[in-house]
Amino acid sequence: KKASTPNQEREREMGVMGLSSMIMVVAIVLLGQEIGKVSSTLYKVGDLDAWGIPVDAKVYSKWPKSHSFKIGDSLLFLYPPSEDSLIQVTASNFKSCNTKDPILYMNDGNSLFNLTQNGTLYFTSAHPGHCSKYQKLLVSVGTYSAEAEALSPSSSADAPSYQNAFGSIPLSQKSSSSSLISAFSIVFASLACAVVGAIM
Repeated sequence: KKASTPNQEREREMGVMGLSSMIMVVAIVLLGQEIGKVSSTLYKVGDLDAWGIPVDAKVYSKWPKSHSFKIGDSLLFLYPPSEDSLIQVTASNFKSCNTKDPILYMNDGNSLFNLTQNGTLYFTSAHPGHCSKYQKLLVSVGTYSAEAEALSPSSSADAPSYQNAFGSIPLSQKSSSSSLISAFSIVFASLACAVVGAIM
């Protein structure tokens, strides 16, 4: 192999340094994108085995108070499609249990509702009598609403608590440090290959 001159060695080193700088810029951009991602959470409504008439009249009014919902989160309503449904309604229809002319109607048994804007959302079942039996959910996205207190069912404080059949929920789907680590692993593996290739 022909020996390199000092000028060729210097050019090779400058090329490796330039390549290293470029890869570092890419790494910084990837890091910025990863940090900029908003984490989102998938919530199983009520932390219950199914969306339905609750044993505890307050289960659907208490559940949202223990969570901070934000844009990007999702609500999962699970129920037997032949026995129930999900509708989104206006505030006045929520209060009066009027299920006519819903904003949204779902009956697939596996209804996923994505939270796309801040505000208060109202859900109930389209099946007759279910809303009046407290199968209704008010969710405030972004900030907790005083409406939740005003529209909560006023049943006795000693009502039995409903047992969660599926353990701890919600299922969190947050951007984790592992995705950052994998992004950096790719970048630095590329850097190492580039440096080795430039030296060879």
